[in-house]
Amino acid sequence: MKRNLAVVAIVLFALTAASLAQQKLSPPASAQCSFTDGKSVKVDYSSPRMKGRKIYGGLVPYGEVWRTGANEATTFVTDTNLTVGGKDVPAGHYTIFTVPNADKWVLIINKKTGEWGIPYKYEGDELARVDMMVGKTSGPVENFTIGFDQKGSSCTMHLDWENTRASVDIAEKK
Repeated sequence: MKRNLAVVAIVLFALTAASLAQQKLSPPASAQCSFTDGKSVKVDYSSPRMKGRKIYGGLVPYGEVWRTGANEATTFVTDTNLTVGGKDVPAGHYTIFTVPNADKWVLIINKKTGEWGIPYKYEGDELARVDMMVGKTSGPVENFTIGFDQKGSSCTMHLDWENTRASVDIAEKK
C-alpha cells in the first residue's frame, strides 16, 4: 500500500514538473485591441520560443493546421460583432488556428473552445476561414507573439515568429 502511494506521488510530481516546465518554455501571453466605443477583442495564447530551430516549414509544417502557439488552443474573445478579413464574426468566445504557407496563411476561427490545440479535428465547428497577409519581419523574432496595431476604428492582428509576420484586418461591425 505504501509503495503504491509512493509511486502515485512520484508520478504526480513528474507530471506537475513537466507541465510547469512546458509553461516556462511557452509562457502564457495575451493581446487586446480596444475600439473607440470601449468594446474589444482579446487573444490569449502560449508563446513558444524559437531556440535556434527552423520554425515555418520545419517545426510548424507548411500546409497543415497549426494551433497558433503552444499548449491549449489560442482563444479569441470579442464583446462586439466583428468583420475579420471580410468575414462576419459575432460577439463570442472562439479558438483560432492557422494554416501557414510560405506565401499565404489562412486564419481559422472556430466555435469549439477549451481544446488543447492538437490534433485539429474541429472542421465541423468552423465559423470562418480567412486569408491572411504574409510578409517578413525586420529581424528574427525569438518569441512567438500575437499583437494588434490600432488603426482608427479598426485594428490589424499580427502573428510574428522567426522571420515571418502574418496579419489580418479586424473591424467592429456597426
